[in-house]
Amino acid sequence: MSLQERTEPGSDEGARKVAGAAVRLEGVRKSYGDVAAVDGVDLEIREGEFFTLLGPSGSGKTTTLRLIAGFERPDAGRIELGGRDVSNLPPYARDVNTVFQDYALFPHMTVAQNVAYGLRVKGVRRRERDSRVEEVLRRMRLPGLGKRKPVQLSGGQRQRVALARALVNRPEVLLLDEPLGALDLKLRQEMQLFLKSLQQDLGITFVYVTHDQDEALTMSDRLAVFNHGRIEQLGSPAEVYERPQSAFVAGFVGVSNEIERAGRHYAVRPEKIHMRDAGSAPSGGMHAETGRIRDVVYAGMVTRFHVQLDRGDTIQVARQNLEQTSHEDEGMRGERIRVGWRREHTVAVAEPDGTQDGSGAENQTEEEI
Repeated sequence: MSLQERTEPGSDEGARKVAGAAVRLEGVRKSYGDVAAVDGVDLEIREGEFFTLLGPSGSGKTTTLRLIAGFERPDAGRIELGGRDVSNLPPYARDVNTVFQDYALFPHMTVAQNVAYGLRVKGVRRRERDSRVEEVLRRMRLPGLGKRKPVQLSGGQRQRVALARALVNRPEVLLLDEPLGALDLKLRQEMQLFLKSLQQDLGITFVYVTHDQDEALTMSDRLAVFNHGRIEQLGSPAEVYERPQSAFVAGFVGVSNEIERAGRHYAVRPEKIHMRDAGSAPSGGMHAETGRIRDVVYAGMVTRFHVQLDRGDTIQVARQNLEQTSHEDEGMRGERIRVGWRREHTVAVAEPDGTQDGSGAENQTEEEI
C-alpha cells in the first residue's frame, strides 16, 4: 500500500474517508490565564490543500496547530478532522503527525530506525515496516542513507528524515511547526520547493505554521493571517498580498505604504509605484504626487527609494535594477521627483478598531486618494 492509500482511524482496513473538509475549527478558544491565545477561531481547511497559518510571535498560530494536533485542549469550540469531532481526543487517537523545527531525531538510532520508530510502536511487522521505510526514504531523496546516524547528515537531510518519520505513518493531515526555521536561507528556499512538490505528489493535507511571509506566499494554496489570537484575513497568497483587508495585513504580509487621504487609510505596494522627474506630466489614469528622495537603499535585485511626499507622508518605492547602476541610483538622493500609481493598486484598509470596511479604492474619487 502506497502513501496515498490511507484509511480512517478506527475503521475497517478497506474503508475510505468521506470527502469534505480535512480540518474544521468552529468557535475555538484557548486561554492561558487572562491571555486569550486563540480567540474564537473559525476555520476550514480543504482536503489535499497546502494551508499556512501565518503571523508574528504570540499571534496564536502555533497554539492553533497544537490544538489541531491534540497537544492542547480547547476551552471552547469544536475541532473536526475529516468530519470527526476530535476536540477531546489525545494526539495518538488523531490521524495526524507533526514535524517540529528541532527535528527531534533519536541520536543513537540510524536514519531507518528513526523513520520506523512510529511503526514499531504501532506493532507493524518488520517486513512491512522495512518496505514502508524504504519507500518513504526514496520519496525524501534519501536512498542509501538508512544506516547513517543523524549526526552524519546535513541540516536539510535531517529535516527530510523528520518528514519521513511523520509520513511513514500515512497521516491524513501533516502538521508542520516552522520546520525550516533552523536552516540557512539557500537551503530553506530549496526545502520550500521540495515541500510543495512533495505535498502535490502525495495529495496529503499540509497545515504549515510560519512567521515568514515569503515562505507562506511561496508554498501556500491558501493562508490565514493571525493577529492577537484571531484571523485577520484568509485567502490565496495573491488575494492576501494584493487586497489586504486591514492595516495589519498590509504591513505584515510584504512591505506596504500606508497613506491617509480625506480621513481614510490606504495601502499601496512599493513595487506598484512609478517615479519620474518632478517636472514631467502625470500619466493618464494614475494618481500622482510630488516629493523628494530622502534615502536610497541598494538591495541586490531592487533598489528601495524612501520618498518624502509634499503632502507629508513618507513612502517607499521599489525599482528593479535592470539598467541603472547602483552608483546612478545613489546619485538620486535629494532629487525632487513625481511618483504615481494606478488607482486599482490602491487598497482601502481597515484600522484595528474596525472603523473602515477594507473595501478597495476603485470607487473612490481622485481627491480622496
